[in-house]
Amino acid sequence: MNKLHKLKNIHIEDNSLCLNIDGKDFKMDLKSISPILAGANNKERAEFEVSPSGYGIHWPLIDEDISIDGLLGIKHMPENTANQSKEFMESNKNQHAY
Repeated sequence: MNKLHKLKNIHIEDNSLCLNIDGKDFKMDLKSISPILAGANNKERAEFEVSPSGYGIHWPLIDEDISIDGLLGIKHMPENTANQSKEFMESNKNQHAY
């Protein structure tokens, strides 16, 4: 299984999520990324699981999930939408807007 991201040193400090993603350190305000996690107690915040693929982090006691791509601001286009867009562009490449 290919890992999407390598995650290390995940912890919550001073109402911030601190972690290392792919070799870079990040400190992110909990309220801006997850009001649920921001409102959780220390026990709920301390128990989390990292997905094997590195896709995200799950807090089972509060049923909260955060995707790493979401934290990094990476947006994905669904594959079928991307294929449809490509097909549309190919079929209309000789047409001009007036």
